[in-house]
Amino acid sequence: MKRILIPLLCLAASLAQAQDYTRIVSAGGDLTEIIVALGAGDRLIGVDSTSSFPEEVREMPQIGYVRALSAEGLLSLAPDLLIAAHDTGPETVLDQIRATGLDVAIAPDGSGAESVAAKTEFVGEVLGLEDEARALVNDYRAEMAVVAEAVAELDREPRVLFILSIRDGAPLVGGLDTSADEMIRLAGGKNAAAGIEGYKPMNREAIISAAPDVILMTDAHADRLGGLDEVLARPEIALTPAGRDQSAILMPAMLLLGMGPRTAQAVRQLARALHPEDAARVGL
Repeated sequence: MKRILIPLLCLAASLAQAQDYTRIVSAGGDLTEIIVALGAGDRLIGVDSTSSFPEEVREMPQIGYVRALSAEGLLSLAPDLLIAAHDTGPETVLDQIRATGLDVAIAPDGSGAESVAAKTEFVGEVLGLEDEARALVNDYRAEMAVVAEAVAELDREPRVLFILSIRDGAPLVGGLDTSADEMIRLAGGKNAAAGIEGYKPMNREAIISAAPDVILMTDAHADRLGGLDEVLARPEIALTPAGRDQSAILMPAMLLLGMGPRTAQAVRQLARALHPEDAARVGL
């Protein structure tokens, strides 16, 4: 398997009922994508730093990172709604924002592929776009079902190690109960870090023992680490099948891990990259 770079493509209890919001700020790249997919992108006036798709949202005013918002910067945009991910923070900033009278809608908790439907329905309810949300959810579930049927026909499960970053010299990998773990499974792979939970450092011996066939990373983190060649040349990676075969897959972070409207598309693309010899045969 060669190195593959997959390019970037394509209720809140405090709200009694949907309002006619026209100046929306979104904190969470998945929510931003849903808002645009529902046809309400023209109501967006600001987004957080995780919002990178579609491309036009990159030109919008930024309100900071979803977990480290600033009340001053957000309120300076004069929004009438903040629609935010479940882990938006800090809580003190949310309290300040609510104290001004601004409506704040917090999305339901959930990071798996099934959470896409709940988040879409939530956004549809808040924005009064229930019919559009229902149609989007139906399309999403139908596409996920088609991909799942194709993946079920695959004959092998390559061992995949997702490396989020490298901290203090040790790769931080995605174990069980992570978005990376679910994406690997949905795409017909086996998580080489299934012996741990969450995102945790993995030492050299453990990585060599895990023997991944493929290294999976986000393109941005690979760039921060000096590029894919630097990652594959690390001693603990070079001694694995993935390192020896120079087998790696890079994907945009929000496409791979965002669990938004493009998740079915992301699973399909990851499955194709993991199973290049069988993709056409099973209809990927």
